[in-house]
Amino acid sequence: MSELLFPKLKPVLESDLQKAQSHLDILTKPPGSLGKLEKLAQRYVAIRNGDSTLNKKSIFVFASDHGVTEEGVSAYPKEVTPQMVYNFLSGGAAINVLARHVQAEVIIVDMGVDHDFGNTEGIISKKIENGTQNMAKVPAMTRNQAIQSLQTGFDLALEWSSKGTDVFAAGEMGIGNSTSAAAIMATFDGGPIELAAGSGTGVDEAGLKKKIEVIRKALQTNKPNPKDPLDVLSKVGGFEIGGMAGLILGAAERKRAIIVDGLISGAAATIALKIDPAVADYVFTSHQSSEPGHAMFFQLYNQSPLFDFEMRLGEGTGAALGISILESAVKIYNEMATFESAGISDKKPS
Repeated sequence: MSELLFPKLKPVLESDLQKAQSHLDILTKPPGSLGKLEKLAQRYVAIRNGDSTLNKKSIFVFASDHGVTEEGVSAYPKEVTPQMVYNFLSGGAAINVLARHVQAEVIIVDMGVDHDFGNTEGIISKKIENGTQNMAKVPAMTRNQAIQSLQTGFDLALEWSSKGTDVFAAGEMGIGNSTSAAAIMATFDGGPIELAAGSGTGVDEAGLKKKIEVIRKALQTNKPNPKDPLDVLSKVGGFEIGGMAGLILGAAERKRAIIVDGLISGAAATIALKIDPAVADYVFTSHQSSEPGHAMFFQLYNQSPLFDFEMRLGEGTGAALGISILESAVKIYNEMATFESAGISDKKPS
């Protein structure tokens, strides 16, 4: 991985985890009685070296097209990608609604949409190409383009951290990207492709069979190396997947929590994890997508989802809900009284 210039991540310190837990244990409740909420707060505060501030929340939506749509793997044409970007900009998409609910900003990044947005206000233009190549026939992108996509996300994380972002969330838009993400997860998992591919945008049974065959063809044609995450990204990935993976690495480098969404951002997080295993300390899961390949992500990350609402939309919608849960946990940490401050007797010594 010498081609990447990212600094090696430092794992979260056990001493910081213990300090955060010590504070949680003196709050007015039986120890551990708030379950996962306590674990979320503990991890968040430890990531920040004891700082429990959670004010600014930033949801990045990376957009790009995929050449593999030529194979008919999606229920929607690729023209939907730019149409949905305009919907994001007008505030009409699900991610906009949920972001407003959790008081998070939405940042739209054009990584490779096959459309000229010109100087449209509200879009960060980081276009690498007008979409990837058809991975069923050739590698999706060059190795240098894969590096460029990662670097773009990494640099954005650094920039927004300097602007005061406390927690990041990764989302995406790109017709065909569930095919790419399933190929990535199948490569790293090594299991049957049928366990990685789902209906995505809602293809029927015949469409799903075609999708599975297209993924099989892509893997046979390109032979991505699971021991080389850059090789996997370049051969069967997407520019928006690389952007999310870079954002995850950059957020971790700046000691910020980052919440991932469903299958697509899960594939990006897996790329990041394979680049630097310490990234696992900084990633928070949200929901479990109904896309089957997402289960492979949880196995690789050795984490469990916070909830399962049978969602498979993408955009960062699950991550937005995850922000709400994480913020609730941190408020418990910051606002709940201690036994001493409330004048309540602690449990009897054993």
